[in-house]
Amino acid sequence: MRCPYCKELDSRVIDSRAADDGNSIRRRRECTSCSRRFTTYEVVEKMPLMVIKNDGRRVVFEKDKLLNGLIRSCEKRNIATDRIVTLADEIERELRNTMDREVTTKAIGELVMEKLKNFDEVAYIRFASVYRKFADISMFKEELEELLREKTGK
Repeated sequence: MRCPYCKELDSRVIDSRAADDGNSIRRRRECTSCSRRFTTYEVVEKMPLMVIKNDGRRVVFEKDKLLNGLIRSCEKRNIATDRIVTLADEIERELRNTMDREVTTKAIGELVMEKLKNFDEVAYIRFASVYRKFADISMFKEELEELLREKTGK
């Protein structure tokens, strides 16, 4: 690792510890030439996750779009932003853990619905109404009845 002060290539690691909730490693280093100390971070390089849109186009997965959709679904609900961000992180992690480099918008939508069902029922219905393009009140009623059947086990 090149020293940011004297540009020497040789440095030694003094201390290492996990950072960013275990997603990176913080290393404290000392330059063997000028003896000055500096900090570096080591992170796993993520391969881009591609989303296959309904029209066949491929775009890079954007977590912000997912997060915005979740926030809109949870609007005016008593849900802490941290919980919503954690849910978005969990969904992204599941998508990346499939080891597929491409995922359809349908697969993302179904995963979000599955997670929201246990997270907040009102947010689930709101998301479902947009995702499934509810055309009238009967579609809302069908989704609510299905949710109630699953909840009561009947």
